[in-house]
Amino acid sequence: MESPLFDWHSSVGAKLADFGGWQMPIEYPKAIGNLTPGGVIAEHTAVREAVGIFDVSHLGKIEVSGVGALIFLNRIFTNDLERIGHGSAQYNLLCDQSGGVIDDLIIYRYNEDKFFLVPNAANCAAVYDVLVAANDLGLTIKNAHHDFGVLAVQGPQSKELLATLGIEVDLDYMAFTEVIVPGHDSLGTVIICRTGYTGEFGYELIPLWDSTLSLWELLFSAVEQQGGRVCGLGARDTLRTEMGYPLHGHELSLDISPLQANAGWAVALGKPHFHGHDALVAEKSVGVHRILRGLLAQDRGIPRGGMDVLDSTGAIVGEVTSGTFSPTLKTGIGLALIKPDIAIGAELTIDVRGRTSAVKVVKPPFVPSHVR
Repeated sequence: MESPLFDWHSSVGAKLADFGGWQMPIEYPKAIGNLTPGGVIAEHTAVREAVGIFDVSHLGKIEVSGVGALIFLNRIFTNDLERIGHGSAQYNLLCDQSGGVIDDLIIYRYNEDKFFLVPNAANCAAVYDVLVAANDLGLTIKNAHHDFGVLAVQGPQSKELLATLGIEVDLDYMAFTEVIVPGHDSLGTVIICRTGYTGEFGYELIPLWDSTLSLWELLFSAVEQQGGRVCGLGARDTLRTEMGYPLHGHELSLDISPLQANAGWAVALGKPHFHGHDALVAEKSVGVHRILRGLLAQDRGIPRGGMDVLDSTGAIVGEVTSGTFSPTLKTGIGLALIKPDIAIGAELTIDVRGRTSAVKVVKPPFVPSHVR
């Protein structure tokens, strides 16, 4: 599948790759307009120091509306949607009955009867199927995956960039609203939310699918003038790894529960019902057998997904789920599921193709968060 910006990405020489069944830009290694040649490190640095724009239109979109929508969703997803007000968004998880994670997603609450869900690209259909199968209230549930695009504006200069387009919004973190871009009524209504996946101050904009290219071109012109960058999913991954944010299929999966992934803060065990409730209550009572931690390289080794984590005796005590070179710290970092009795600060090793490399157990994020 292709984003509404696929032709644009191709025309500027983006490196494209499959991501959740979508052909998406991984990086922009060539010069684009007034922008010098980029690449993952340059794009990553732009987000940490200035501003970057991302096409993340591969993300899913599902609309749920009707009387009782709040009650319905709250008995399916792990977090408590009663805790947020109208115009707020919430991180949530959909689990199966064993407590495994079908997907993690953001849920936008318009009011008690209208919600907008943004699941991961590869899991949108699965989330939709669960909702339809559970729909006993006659709600309207629409898979709107191809009705909207999603564009992210991330970095300390994000607010200034939007201001150059006449978009002046004062939103708290995880709050959203709808706007008309001044002078561009033809774009239609754009949802704008103070969310992101980089650890920096930023926004996610959700335009209509057919308006996505026009809005992107406005953002590109603004980022070009402001000295920011167009960014691909490679930088998005290094940015999220520095923050310790989970990626489904790596830190969360049908075999990795929210409690193991340190996402227990998004699981309202006090609710009487949600999918996977009993399994997660049971896991909480006995304790997890592994827990997600950060690994900070102590030498030139770089953790990579699938590598074994070893203790001082050489025994395997865990596995790396994600790893990369940190452009901010200039060293290797990783996330790993390890035995829960291993303390923060412990010194371990990873198996790098037959040789050991030293790492220290840390609590993410690896760099300070600036989302607020």
